[in-house]
Amino acid sequence: MKATGTGVVAVALVPDEQGRVSPYDLYELSTVGMVFGMPHTDLADPWYELRVCGGPAPHATHGLDGLSGADTVIVPSVPDAVVEGRQELSAGLLGALSAAADAGARMVSMCSGAFALAAAGLLDGRRATLHHAYGAELAARHPRVTVDTDVLFTDEGTVLTGAGAAAGLDLCLHLVRKDLGAAVAGALASRLVVPAQRAGDRPQLVEAPLPAEPADPFGPALQWAVEHLHEPLTVEELARRARMSARTFHRRVREAHGTTPLRWLLDQRVARAQTLLESTDLPVERIGEASGLGSAANLRRHFTRAVGVSPTAYRTAYRARFTGAALRPSGPPSTGR
Repeated sequence: MKATGTGVVAVALVPDEQGRVSPYDLYELSTVGMVFGMPHTDLADPWYELRVCGGPAPHATHGLDGLSGADTVIVPSVPDAVVEGRQELSAGLLGALSAAADAGARMVSMCSGAFALAAAGLLDGRRATLHHAYGAELAARHPRVTVDTDVLFTDEGTVLTGAGAAAGLDLCLHLVRKDLGAAVAGALASRLVVPAQRAGDRPQLVEAPLPAEPADPFGPALQWAVEHLHEPLTVEELARRARMSARTFHRRVREAHGTTPLRWLLDQRVARAQTLLESTDLPVERIGEASGLGSAANLRRHFTRAVGVSPTAYRTAYRARFTGAALRPSGPPSTGR
């Protein structure tokens, strides 16, 4: 598969006043590196080119001038001193971010990296998120930003922001899904042993992300549902398979996924429809049946609401990015060498 639209991903590291990068920054850098820095060319060829810019050696491979010409710029967390107002962001960094945005780069922040995008004026008039612990400070310091700490990530088209920790990986996979489609993003998620898709509007805070019992049938019941999306599934049937009451099953899904069982099923069916639109020539009527969304009209309604474009427009745009309509089958995990 020949992809067009991956390009250069540049990470802008923000060191503290002693020139150090925190372990949390390195965690987020490794997240970006797993997704964009490893050559997953068995999934899409070419893959992305990763630059690490502005930080201390040996982490950085470029200075801030490395942001120039990037297709995507990602700012991971900034030092706590920046969040607390004890350290100013450098004029060089803010200028480089503004210049990259003016040149058409897609601008992305992870967690408190939103402070850098906001200071550069790139979040003015936009909705943005970050870790819920920092939301009040960002809103107070940048009143022109609509801060929403109830979601995992936001997508404002050319500017995207993510909450803390695992939400950064959700955001990175979302970028891959936008660039290369649901099938490639799903294969990469499987390689990284994470869910293929957690929608950005999921809440940051969940009560119990892990099952309480070692032999809990909750997960297998959901996996069975994914394998039978084309069937007329009901919450009651899934609850029976999980050996729970419908009320308990509903609560467990909300605790683990931040949404209702019916919404979880709908998300899975839309994702299945995306994959079928990308990888087959099936008409929309057949894709509606195969994904469990039913009629072509029902598919169009749910798909357009979730993805933002109609199924036909999605397929056309997806294939316009590739020379050849078929996806290369997923191979063994890439070693990065």
